[in-house]
Amino acid sequence: MDLALLRTFVTVHRAGSFTRAAALLGLSQPAVTGQIRSLERQLGRPLFLRNARGVTATTIGDELAHKVAPHLDALTEITEADQDEESATRTLHLAGPPEFTAERTLPALAPLVSQGLSLRAAFGPSEELLAGLAAGHHDLTVTTARPRGALLTATPLCDEEHMLIASPRWAARLGGPAVLRAGGVRLLDHVPLVEVHESLPLITRYWSAVFDAKPAASATIIAGDLRAVLSCVVAGAGIGVLPRYLCTAALDSGELIALLDPPVPPLRTYFLAVRTGTLGLPHIARAHEWLLRTATDW
Repeated sequence: MDLALLRTFVTVHRAGSFTRAAALLGLSQPAVTGQIRSLERQLGRPLFLRNARGVTATTIGDELAHKVAPHLDALTEITEADQDEESATRTLHLAGPPEFTAERTLPALAPLVSQGLSLRAAFGPSEELLAGLAAGHHDLTVTTARPRGALLTATPLCDEEHMLIASPRWAARLGGPAVLRAGGVRLLDHVPLVEVHESLPLITRYWSAVFDAKPAASATIIAGDLRAVLSCVVAGAGIGVLPRYLCTAALDSGELIALLDPPVPPLRTYFLAVRTGTLGLPHIARAHEWLLRTATDW
């Protein structure tokens, strides 16, 4: 049986779509469709059923994928390992949220550069980056959304704690953590809010988890980068919610005050996502393992 047809079949099975599989394989959609039909003719059984979102494997399709995918992945690993030995430098295409990638992921991977790894970084929201990963534009993606389906594989990387923070001036005006704990969320109803988006994603999550309430006002400042939110809050423009890792230095220096210390702080999980089967590639596997090991100290 033709290995090229089996590789196309496994890619379609993991992608759940002829269109996404074509993008991953660098083929046209008609070419992918023709290869699958050729394989179905050889087997005498249908492998996929079309639906509104793409295709779903038949029972025969699932059984075939279960049998052949591990062997195809092993062949890919052998081939790529040989290429890796022949090339002094391999390029890793990394993607993730701009702040986390800049502050955590890229510095963590820096030691691998001396071992022959070359890095290319892309930034964006999780949904966009996962689509790029599925399409083959990225090799490794840090995301706050766990991908679904068999095409992508995700491993929990770390949890980030969210904090309600303010400048010392605003903290003093609010009376400090003790007053806020006693007075509750109503004390914040008329305080300027600083956020990354009009939908108030961080503030809404914090208000819901800690106060069991929704924010009473819209944001006064919208800055599309968490580091810009940090700068605005330090400057006294209002209060905000930020991950602890991003504001630790400002808290230690006294530029920021944590307004509350809830018993169970709001957390957000980061995942490390790859296309299924690509951890057989040495440069991706090395970066993946290195990040998981480094993240235990975050």
